[in-house]
Amino acid sequence: MALALAPAVILCGWFVAGGVSGAVMAGMLWGGVMAAVRTFLPAYHPHRRFGAANGVTTLRAAGVAVLAAATLHGPGDPFDGWPLVAAIAALLALDGVDGTLARRTGLASRFGARFDMEVDAAFALVLTLLLWRTQGMGAWVLLLGLPRYAFVLAGRIVPSLTRDLPPSWARKAVCVQQIATLCLLFVPGLPQEWAFWLGVAAVATLAWSFGRDILWLRRAATTGTPRPAAPPQGTPVHRAPPPRPRPQP
Repeated sequence: MALALAPAVILCGWFVAGGVSGAVMAGMLWGGVMAAVRTFLPAYHPHRRFGAANGVTTLRAAGVAVLAAATLHGPGDPFDGWPLVAAIAALLALDGVDGTLARRTGLASRFGARFDMEVDAAFALVLTLLLWRTQGMGAWVLLLGLPRYAFVLAGRIVPSLTRDLPPSWARKAVCVQQIATLCLLFVPGLPQEWAFWLGVAAVATLAWSFGRDILWLRRAATTGTPRPAAPPQGTPVHRAPPPRPRPQP
């Protein structure tokens, strides 16, 4: 699948950036994604088949690589406007497909969950770069794309932040809201005041989500809470009720 998508990614990168630089950038990013997949797949995907769910995530990663190439173009790109909004909305819609496929096919894995999360983070970062570079929005919009990478960097300094988090529907909802807000910010004719307040609301919910996770991780490190099991793609955590005490003879 990776080899089949490579020519399409390079060609689309050429189109959205208007030249060789876009094709090169899209191709290099796609090569990096596939190298990471080949590196981590054997250790964290215990199934013999790659699976349709990971195939959908791979398709989304290809779309993100193409959009990243579009950041090389300035305002006035013919790809701007409703075609760009439609492309972003399509990638956002696919985000709800891979987790469902993984559960239905029984091919959920630690690799798939992490692959999905990293593509989401890259998608958000690329959209904020596009808004900043091609839509004339202020650098403040980068606050919607950088939190995940700031969190990873903080984990290098504070090791307790590298622990696994239990799956959460709230975290997933915040992620969807983040990408949906970024998609709305590309809508042609959106009033600047609306765009600003939409951005403020999204930044606030992101801060709440990351703040909640950081507090959980710090408390878990202090109290010695065991690491949660690896979350399958798109699945919330379900805690079993505690066992009933046995009657004493």
